[in-house]
Formats: sequence, C-alpha cells, structure tokens
Amino acid sequence: MASGIFIVPVLTLFGHLDIYSAVGASLVSVIACSCGSAAPFLIRGFTNVRLAVVLETATTAGALSGVLLVGIIPTNWLYLLFAVILIVSAQQMLAPRGAVVVVTGEGEEESWGARLRLDSSYPDASLGETVHYRVQRLPMGMLLMYAAGLISALLGIGSGVLKIPAMDSALRLPIKVSTATSNFMIGVTAAASAAAYFMRGNIVPLVAGPVALGSVLGALLGARILLAVSSEKIRLFFVVVLVLLAVAMVLTAFDIHLFGTK
Repeated sequence: MASGIFIVPVLTLFGHLDIYSAVGASLVSVIACSCGSAAPFLIRGFTNVRLAVVLETATTAGALSGVLLVGIIPTNWLYLLFAVILIVSAQQMLAPRGAVVVVTGEGEEESWGARLRLDSSYPDASLGETVHYRVQRLPMGMLLMYAAGLISALLGIGSGVLKIPAMDSALRLPIKVSTATSNFMIGVTAAASAAAYFMRGNIVPLVAGPVALGSVLGALLGARILLAVSSEKIRLFFVVVLVLLAVAMVLTAFDIHLFGTK
C-alpha cells in the first residue's frame, strides 16, 4: 500500500496544511516509496514486471482521466464509492479459494495471460518452495486498474490499496506477487497525477521532502517484513486495514471528522 491514504489526513488534520498541498506531498511520497522499496522485491523475484507494464497502461489512463475530473464529481460521493470498493475487496480477499499453483491444461494456453506470457513464479521462503501461478481474467483486471488510477487521482491517494485486492481477486495472484507488483506500479501512477499538481504549484518542496524521506524508510522496513511473513498473515492484516479505511471513508463522506474539522 502507498502511504498516501494516511499522509493526506495527517498533514491536513495535524499539520494544518491545505488539502491540495497535502495531496501534492502525498503523491511525491508515493513515487519515492515505489522507487525505494521496489528493489528488494525485484531481487527476490516477487515482481511480475511484464504484468506491471501491461496493467500500468490502464492505470495511467485512469489517473489522467481522474485529473481531468478533479472538482467536477462531489468529493462525498467519491468517499462513499471508495468505502464500497474497500468492503467488497475485503470480502473477496476472505473468500475461500483453491491453490494458486496452476498446471497448464487444455484451453489454458488461449488465455490472455498465456498469450502475453504473463504467467510466472516466485520463491516463497515461508513455504520453502517455488510457487507457480497463472494470470487469470486479464480484461477484468485492466478495467479494475483503470478504476484504481481514476480514484487515486481524484482522492489524492496511492492506488495500491485498490490494486492489491484487484490483483488478488480478479487476476488470482498470490498476495506477495500482488503486493510487490503493485509497489512497482504505484510510482508511475502517482507521477501521472503529480505532474498536474506540480504545474498548479501545489507541491511544496519543504513539505514533500521530509514526508518522502520518512515514507521511504518505512517502505524499506515493510519490504523486509513482507519477505519473512506468511501470505495468510499478510492477507488477514490487509483485510483489517481495508475495513478500518472503509469506516473512515464513510465517516468522512458524512462530514464526521474524528480529529476535528478539516
């Protein structure tokens, strides 16, 4: 997850920064986090680079569309929509599923994932073996990536909180692959939105610099923890975070602020 979902509330509620400057600083931190923590995942073979490039075309298009819609769609509607997406994503991640290891069978070669050679594998230290997986339902995944980029630009948050459940539930990827690939992608998505905020003068270097530095340090620590923790524990933790964020989004949509006014 990109830390933008937490940075914007912290800067506005406790730092008394205007919302647009907070969003600008948040987007810079998302870019920094993606660059800083992507290396461990790439070295360990968790990141599916080919899949990231394919999905990023849809996510970037969504981010650019979101920038054009800023100020048009009521923010309260967006928060409610976001809360619904989070709850559905949490439900999907808790749903029972079969093993992610897939053996090629009849008809599977005709899938989009097979045609684009997106299927891959990664070494799982907690299992002590290499996990092979197949990318499924790519068109649905592309649609969800577009929506993730759109909402990311509109709300000024990193889209990792949407991308990871989308990859997990639609593409049926292992959670570690979803996390690593999302982390690789969020920097590009944030850069597409940050360019617009930069041209508007909403990125304040004295704010964005320290925020990005702290975010990178946290991202590096989180990347190391991910490598050693089992997938099921990560999934459970992520579901808890999704539910808490959904509650916060609903409260914000009805102008209920736990820490005072905006």
